[in-house]
Amino acid sequence: MCGIIGYIGYKEAVEVVFSGLEKLEYRGYDSSGIAVSHANEVSFIKSEGKLSNLAPLLKDLPKKSAAGMGHTRWATHGSPNTANAHPHVCQGVALIHNGIIENYQELKQNLLKQDVKFSSDTDTEVVLHLLIAELKQTNSAKSALINVLRRIEGAYSLAFIWEKDPDHIYLAKQGSPLVVGIGHDENFFASDALALISHTKKVVFLNDGEIASISKDETCFFDFEGNNVARSAVELNWSGLSASKSGYRHFMLKEIHEQPAIIESMINRLINFSNRTFNDQSLGINQINLNKVQRIHLVACGTAYYSGLTIKYALESILRLPVEVELASEFRYRDPYINESTLVIPITQSGETADTLACVKYAKDKGCQTLAICNVMYSSIARVSDSVLYMEAGPEIGVASTKAFTSMILSMYIMALAMARKKNLLSTNELEEHFAKIQKLPELVSESIKESNFIEDISNKYYEYTNCIFIGRGMSYPISLEGSLKLKEISYIHAEGYAGGELKHGPIALIDKHMPIVALNPKDRHREKMLSNIEEIRARDGRILGVGADDDEKFKAICHDYIPVPQIDNETLQAILSVVPLQLFSYYVAVKRGTDVDQPRNLAKSVTVE
Repeated sequence: MCGIIGYIGYKEAVEVVFSGLEKLEYRGYDSSGIAVSHANEVSFIKSEGKLSNLAPLLKDLPKKSAAGMGHTRWATHGSPNTANAHPHVCQGVALIHNGIIENYQELKQNLLKQDVKFSSDTDTEVVLHLLIAELKQTNSAKSALINVLRRIEGAYSLAFIWEKDPDHIYLAKQGSPLVVGIGHDENFFASDALALISHTKKVVFLNDGEIASISKDETCFFDFEGNNVARSAVELNWSGLSASKSGYRHFMLKEIHEQPAIIESMINRLINFSNRTFNDQSLGINQINLNKVQRIHLVACGTAYYSGLTIKYALESILRLPVEVELASEFRYRDPYINESTLVIPITQSGETADTLACVKYAKDKGCQTLAICNVMYSSIARVSDSVLYMEAGPEIGVASTKAFTSMILSMYIMALAMARKKNLLSTNELEEHFAKIQKLPELVSESIKESNFIEDISNKYYEYTNCIFIGRGMSYPISLEGSLKLKEISYIHAEGYAGGELKHGPIALIDKHMPIVALNPKDRHREKMLSNIEEIRARDGRILGVGADDDEKFKAICHDYIPVPQIDNETLQAILSVVPLQLFSYYVAVKRGTDVDQPRNLAKSVTVE
């Protein structure tokens, strides 16, 4: 959630750190700050709001600083204001922190009894004062940090600078992501490798329970007892260009338009059409004993959860196994019945979602096999899972997920087909039918995106509404949930998704001429039932925006507005096609309302605290 970036080397740290903070803006934040070390003195600035508020203060920092660190804060403890912004600085020590210190109240009470003065309401400042006390006792940054870590509980990534040790920055990780970047006569650290790729692609992802000290010449790694830990760097394969807008107004719009190319690349990477086989290694199924699997649990949050609800239909049908879809924030707290015969599939774009990560660890403790669906290589969930299917959709900067959602559905669909083929549940003819339809998907998604201008025009009729209902049946039901989430996330319009058949069980009471209804009704086996639901809405003066086949004249006739969507005789692939216009609709409504599309209020891209 919070963004962390740090540098030590031969360049001006202020410029490197501020540039890194700009790359971390997508994570969502409400305040920011920078601390630098120069001439055995720590200087800092911080500000409430966007980085544009911090930028004028950069002149107050010494330009020749060779060591510095910055932070974008997403408030958990204390209001989003300058006092609570990071870094927290006192007595020559500057500290930044991502995560939550769960026992901070108890620690704070003890410090108050010692007449320690606090200048913020954050849990982070407790760590700062503990650290200052230990530094006075030990006169060793490493020893002081180890002693503090023994006292704090929770999930955190920490970084601090001490004026008496200006040639080093010290780091610690437990639960929240932290990565060290290796350069030549310079080194870096960040909460997200995306902030480092313009400087270096050689990185070390810290594991839980690890400490690092970095100088311009070396990086050293230790466990929480202070023992040396051998760590090897990995090479990132991301392009810096993938984190730019490439001429689009917003990252979200760019990422919507990237979907055809990403889908085509994924298909060709996971399926070898020349010999009609699957790339089992890339699909992650080689490491899974499929003969042991008697049930599947999908665990995820937000958009990833809706992708799980969507693919559940296909998984049960193709694999002939019971499939449960679980909110990660609820899963491990309800004592689920899982064991060695359960395959747990965490679904995550970032690979760092705290609730989902906790579910994986819980499942492994119960003896379950785990296969992660993830977009970010070397992320925490990818590292802890038994196997990984990487979506390889490229960095997703927009907080509202688009290309990751369609990538999740498609990757799991292909994975299910590969599993079924391994278990002899699909005949050659059946597999050929799936392959033929999959190969059509990239072009059909491109056709759907070509309706952008038309969808933009339609959005002009809907942006002033304050409420909206999305409905669908079958796989269109979870797509309606995802469509409603997109609209509420970025336009701040209250929106809800419902199964079409559930309207009569309560939501129909909301329908009148002031309530727009987005009705998903592709030409599938649910079409006629959905038409009946839509007629019920029309009879109550609801304004209907239909999303369906271009040639469905019967459906068009009962809608006030209509978005045509390419059709394919496959419900899973049709779900992907149907969600694209909803992404565009939400985007254009938000633009018309003047909201911050890529960084909507109160939201963070990667939720790294519970």
